[in-house]
This record gives sequence, C-alpha cells and structure tokens, in this order.
Amino acid sequence: MRSVIPNALTSLNLIFGVLSILSTIKADYCLAGIYIILAMIADALDGRAARYFGVSGDFGKELDSLCDLGSFGVAPAILIYQHSLSTNGNIAIGVILMFAVCGAMRLARFNVNVSTVQGFFMGMPIPAAGCMIATFVIADLQGLSPTIILYSVLVLGYLMVSNIKYPDFKGKGNPIKPVSTIITTFSMLYIVYLLGIENIYRTIPFLVFLSYSLLGIFNSVYCLVFAKR
Repeated sequence: MRSVIPNALTSLNLIFGVLSILSTIKADYCLAGIYIILAMIADALDGRAARYFGVSGDFGKELDSLCDLGSFGVAPAILIYQHSLSTNGNIAIGVILMFAVCGAMRLARFNVNVSTVQGFFMGMPIPAAGCMIATFVIADLQGLSPTIILYSVLVLGYLMVSNIKYPDFKGKGNPIKPVSTIITTFSMLYIVYLLGIENIYRTIPFLVFLSYSLLGIFNSVYCLVFAKR
C-alpha cells in the first residue's frame, strides 16, 4: 500500500502529459504548456514520496521513465510543432521525431547508468528540455522565425544525449564553477535586453530553463578547457 502514493504521482505525471496533448489539439497552447509544468511537479514529487515511504525500486523507475517520455518527450514535441513549426512541413516533423527519440535515449541511458553516474546529470534531463519548450510557448515570444525555433529544438534534442554534465544542485559530483555562473548571468541579461521587458513576468519561467541549459554548457566547457581533471 505504501507504493500507491508514489505510483499515483508518477501516473499523474503522464495524465498531465496526455491533457497537454489534448489541449494542443484544441489549440489551447498556453494551457498545454501549463500541463507540462504540472507534469514536472508531479515528477519531482514521486521520487521524494518513494524515498519517504521506502518503496524505491525497479518498477517505479521504469514507470517513471515511461511517463516522462510521454509528458516531456511526446507532448512538448507535438506542442511546439502545432504552435510554431507546422509551416515547415516534413522537416519539422523530422525534427520533433528526433526530439522525442533523443528523449527516449536519454531516459534509457539514465536507467542503465543510474549506479555509475551520480552527483550530476549526463546530458540535459528530459523534464528540463520538455519544460523549456513548454515555457517558451507560454512566454509567447514574438518575432522569432520558425527556422530559429527549428534549430533550437534540434539543439535541445542533442543536449539530452550529449555528454555535457548538468548540475543536480545536490552539492556533489561536477561542481558549478563561479566563472560559468557569471557567464550565464551576463548571457541571460543580454537575452533579456534583446527580448525587452514588456512581458518579462510571463517570460521568467522560460528564462529559468534557458539559464539552466546554458549553465550546463558553459560549466562543461570551462571544466574541459581550464579545470584540472
């Protein structure tokens, strides 16, 4: 019985993912993005609930991955296609398929490396990638061409299967270098300057996920080039 609550939260993750897809079909893109954010919250809670009740196991891990693929791989891919890329035809279809497949590969790699990769995430976590797309849609940024969005989705797919070390903020593993934080901060300030402050509050969630994606890149590059291994 103790496993009911963690598994229910994991299932809620997928339920929100399906609701996101249904909202996309109805062209309610903002609500679709919000459902993906809610899926991320459910995903964050299920692991904590499992540890609290002492029921962590292989079943929960596999169920979590299957739900994550639906909520953060498939749902965001459909959302960004309908919202921004449908005019790009088959190229856009290929890109969103690649995003979903990269998400599946990211989850599979995480499951097989869970005992050896600790203290950091190898590649961008799929919830972060999916929520970056969701918050981009919620922000409703104007003036970006579909081509830029297309390449951005390609980059997100690559980041998930890359060897870039993303921080898990638990104080272990790959440390976050101060220089990387400074570069990320100035980069975000410049992006805010380019975007303007007209709808800054609606844009903040997107900027948070964008800063996380950049922090992982800058930190990994710094460690590779300058830090002693």
